[in-house]
Amino acid sequence: MKITFLLTQSLESPSGLGRYWPVAKELHRQGHEVTILALHHDFGALAERRFTREGVRVWYVGQMHVRKVGSEKFYFKPLPLLWVVARATLALLWAALRVPTDIYHVGKPQPMNGVAGVMAHWLRRKPLYLDCDDYEAGSNTFGGMWQRRVVAFFEDWLPRFARGITVNTHFTERRLAALGYPVERIAYVPNGVDRERFAEAALESPQTLRRSLGLEGKRVALYLGSMSLANHAVDLLLEAFVRVRARDPQAVLLLVGGGEDLAVLQAQARALGLDDAVRFVGRVPPEQAPRYYRLAAVSIDPVRADDAAAARFPLKIVESWAVGVPVITGDVGERVALLAEGGGMLVPAGDADALAEAIVRSLSAQVPVAQDLRGRYYWEQLAVTWAAVYASPADKECIV
Repeated sequence: MKITFLLTQSLESPSGLGRYWPVAKELHRQGHEVTILALHHDFGALAERRFTREGVRVWYVGQMHVRKVGSEKFYFKPLPLLWVVARATLALLWAALRVPTDIYHVGKPQPMNGVAGVMAHWLRRKPLYLDCDDYEAGSNTFGGMWQRRVVAFFEDWLPRFARGITVNTHFTERRLAALGYPVERIAYVPNGVDRERFAEAALESPQTLRRSLGLEGKRVALYLGSMSLANHAVDLLLEAFVRVRARDPQAVLLLVGGGEDLAVLQAQARALGLDDAVRFVGRVPPEQAPRYYRLAAVSIDPVRADDAAAARFPLKIVESWAVGVPVITGDVGERVALLAEGGGMLVPAGDADALAEAIVRSLSAQVPVAQDLRGRYYWEQLAVTWAAVYASPADKECIV
């Protein structure tokens, strides 16, 4: 089968790295011909826009709706944004019409790839599938209410055209069912780990990196993810770490990642007196991320009890488990079921005191992650469930 993905982000983004790229590789290994048509966070600086990697054809065709350079993220103003969106939509559509395919799979229900996917579906009479890996209207940063309303419309409207829908949380599964979409067309496929990327990191010693970051003799708690307060409560983690540091002077918080609120969080750390207790590393190349997990006694997924958290399957949890590092997170959404069998600690979402207590306990007595739990979320297994959505009976047609 020839499968074409339409993405609004690069393969280095959290969704690209933790979902679309590894599933594309595994689908290729199952015998499918896979093409990824994607937008890039810094399209103008790309030296190579078309290539084939590990059997998967990748075409970057335009600029995504935000620009990322180093650890910084920049949002376009309304008029330039409309121009970027129009060009990207046309570029995705033009590429989709040129690539030989049997099906289209839209990754994230957003306007640019959504319009391109639906138009290509109509013009070429090819089945359309949709992946929902987040609550787009509830977890993104918007320049105005009109932008949120546009994204919300597409998020609710695009499933009408999909023969099958893949989701990574039961929250999204229930949300789609409440909107009237048939549950038999929805397949639950959680986020997973690229075994090869983490296997390579396991061969390296973490000592050189530990020394370079001044972590020798320290007990390290790690947050690896976006520095975006719209959907990642890193500010809550900093508040909690004031209490951790008061009880454990050798504790250090390692923050790895970039985003639009990086400077805000750095200022908060200074204001809280955490200059010596926090290391801001910034965004690192995807292949280096496993090295940072290996520095930690515990990794942390700080959340508040809101729909943005409930709709997200935290990649950082299963990645941390892949190197045997336990996780602390809040009791909301998929996290409750994920932590039910061990692998870390659940705390009340949004509770800085409870989060601090859990960090102190984990730093003093690390509990290993069970081997069977570590291996449950590799993509070679999850891709089998993903591919099954394409084998659904032909009579399970879309609504329109």
